[in-house]
Amino acid sequence: MSWCTVILFALGTAVLTSIFLIVPIFQNTSFELMGVDFEAWFFFAIIIMANCKKPLESALKTFVFFLISQPLIYLIQVPFSSMGWGLFGYYRYWFLWTLLTFPMAFVGWFITKRNWLSVIILAPVLTFMGSAVYKSGLHCIHHFPYRLVTSLFCLLQIVIYVIKFFPDMKKKLIGTLIPLITVVIFTVATPQFDINGTAFLPNAPILSDSAVVVIEDNSVATVTIESTGEDSMIRVYASQFGATDFIIRDGEAEYLYTLEVFEDDTGHSQIRITERENSDLSYSQ
Repeated sequence: MSWCTVILFALGTAVLTSIFLIVPIFQNTSFELMGVDFEAWFFFAIIIMANCKKPLESALKTFVFFLISQPLIYLIQVPFSSMGWGLFGYYRYWFLWTLLTFPMAFVGWFITKRNWLSVIILAPVLTFMGSAVYKSGLHCIHHFPYRLVTSLFCLLQIVIYVIKFFPDMKKKLIGTLIPLITVVIFTVATPQFDINGTAFLPNAPILSDSAVVVIEDNSVATVTIESTGEDSMIRVYASQFGATDFIIRDGEAEYLYTLEVFEDDTGHSQIRITERENSDLSYSQ
């Protein structure tokens, strides 16, 4: 890969990434994540490394690729962002990774030897791709088709690396097992999400010490009174997604609410409490 090609490659990926970050249609999609996560940039770096003749050439060209592409992404966004030049505050993170690309690409070039060293060097990459397939795939299941492109892209990378850099069946088998085992470990070891926090109620009712909570379905969540008086708030504990209604009875007063436990577009667990006007609840305390 010539220096001219590397520079054009850096300019092209920077412009494309900036478009994904600026144009509203790409918000909350796999394409927008190109400017946030590493999946695509691993792929670009490996393309450069695989097309160099020496490890030093690989290190220099990969480093220059990131040195051009990353700040250019922020520069293109400046006129379109309310943060203006303040966007470059985030570049420090990517600059540190840019510095690390030099030694990483020097070592990474040896994947072209297509031997056991290739397996060792690519093992962390395959592990990362396996974890990305798990996380994006799980998000896709909950919010189909969001993150579907990311899931397929990471899966495709695994297939390409195994086919391209692992020549015999034994190495191919090991290369396939690495991300597969990663997915299994994440599936078994990752606990269910656990929300345990406090929240103010809509319209901020002032509760007394005699206030009690009556909840329709405590399999979704449990709700208790955390504090009363001027700063009245509740505590919510949830371990699964879902929705349920609940009432707070305080003397003759009743406050009717709906509690929703959900995962937002960024993959974070959230709760939402909304006020209800009419009660059709027949359950008792």
